[in-house]
Amino acid sequence: MIDSNAVLQHLGKDVRLQPLLNQFPFPVFDPNREVFSSLLKSIVSQQLSVKAAATIHQRFLQLFPDMEPDAEIILSLSDQTLRSVGLSRQKSSYIQNVAQHFMEEKLLDTDWSSFTDQEIIQDLTRIKGVGQWTVEMVLMFTLQRPNVLPVADLGIQQAFEKLCGLDLQQKKKALYIEMQSIAKSWEPYRTFACIYLWQFKDLAS
Repeated sequence: MIDSNAVLQHLGKDVRLQPLLNQFPFPVFDPNREVFSSLLKSIVSQQLSVKAAATIHQRFLQLFPDMEPDAEIILSLSDQTLRSVGLSRQKSSYIQNVAQHFMEEKLLDTDWSSFTDQEIIQDLTRIKGVGQWTVEMVLMFTLQRPNVLPVADLGIQQAFEKLCGLDLQQKKKALYIEMQSIAKSWEPYRTFACIYLWQFKDLAS
């Protein structure tokens, strides 16, 4: 269990973050820590509005008993069935890739706490259709890992630009190194800092 006072005290040492800590509520996480279903939901939601994603995800869940995604059932479903709930051909393929990986690697009942963030990223990004950003979101919001910094996230980059004067026109490698350098003092609570940054960016937009 994370001590909110310890997080706030630590992040508050950065004078740029301090106003955000006072302005926004302390992050509250969804109790769902199921990685398989979280990955599937992320794929369903890619490049869709929140409303459209919710509608298609709900239809997708209706393919399963008790509305719980099942890897074996997914692999038995035809492309036509998956597309009938509103999934594209590509997303249908990605969802079956996730199901196959979790079945083959026996990950469905995995205790993810025994793996480091980097080990999880390395394993799950082997699945075609699952990129590093997607895994980082699972690390942050499903596994609730406290020290994730998704440097490729555009919203985080824009928040760094507004808050820290970061130049977004520089080359990606240099940009990521500078972001990591700025966020070094936020460790081991970079996940929480990023949630405040997203709220700051949305308010400033």
